Amino acid sequence: MTDLTTEVLPSRPAGPPEPRSLRSAPVVGDRVFRGGAYAAGIITVAVMLAVGVFLTARAGDALVVAGPSFLTTQEWSPETGTFGVAAVLFGTVTIALVAMAISVPLALGTALLISEIVPPRLRSFLITMVDLMAAVPSVVFGLWGVFFLQANVIPVAEWISTYFGWIPIFDVTDAAGTRLTEAGAFTSSAFIAGIVVALMVVPTQTSVMREAFSQAPLGEREGALALGSTRWGMIRAVVLPFGRGGIIGGTMLGLGRALGETIAVVMIISPIFTINTQLLKTGTNSVSALIALRYGEASQFGLSALMAAGLVLFIITLIVNFTASTIVSRSRSGAEST
Repeated sequence: MTDLTTEVLPSRPAGPPEPRSLRSAPVVGDRVFRGGAYAAGIITVAVMLAVGVFLTARAGDALVVAGPSFLTTQEWSPETGTFGVAAVLFGTVTIALVAMAISVPLALGTALLISEIVPPRLRSFLITMVDLMAAVPSVVFGLWGVFFLQANVIPVAEWISTYFGWIPIFDVTDAAGTRLTEAGAFTSSAFIAGIVVALMVVPTQTSVMREAFSQAPLGEREGALALGSTRWGMIRAVVLPFGRGGIIGGTMLGLGRALGETIAVVMIISPIFTINTQLLKTGTNSVSALIALRYGEASQFGLSALMAAGLVLFIITLIVNFTASTIVSRSRSGAEST
């Protein structure tokens, strides 16, 4: 007789199923890559902190003597104990803002031209030319600005002063308030230095913006065109919103370089230590130019004062970079494209 008895297996306790683990066993290559990435990040942060600590330590003597007036004093005479960065800091910001007012529209238009307008064969050539322009040394831009650009910009500056002199920043006057018209009053100005710096940062800004625009989804581009949008309408509705992070990042990257540019600015400007609110008038200064011009002849205390000026520029650059990172993280590319 056949035994039909069936063995009853114990049932599993009721409950949610255990999640499956998708982690793979680490291999040597992954461990090496992870360790190298961590090491690179730690070294970068450590170098930045080391620079800040070094500047703070070397600037301590000057900051103790100057006190809070270091940020408001326009004179630079460490030997007499009267020195500050008000004038050079104003010149630094002025040159950088002039550079941004010129470079951002140029970079934005060039990036859109390369990514959206020109045919592929010409596109690769233009990308190469923009990248090569970014590799030109600063001293070459400075020489070009002194011996070519300045003579050709002076008539433009005179025209701006003549027709827009009612705006204070475009007026050119002497201490008595008399309007100046001779060409010598328009040389070595923040306006000319800003143009040269703008042309130096345009390639970097263009590369960042172009890369962001080129990543705009093809489906959204075709969808906008299929709905009857013009090319400019497609760019405005898809490409520009998607590349907003690239626009902001490229602008801030160029601003960081403009704030710290040295050689080209030194070759163009006529250094002064008073705040000059007239952009077209001869005379301006910057923190980096001050350090470059005074470093070789500075005493021990004067060197400490220059380190204090460098510390101020270092802090401003950090603030600009952190602000840019915050803005970019809140406007990721594609977040508002339709």
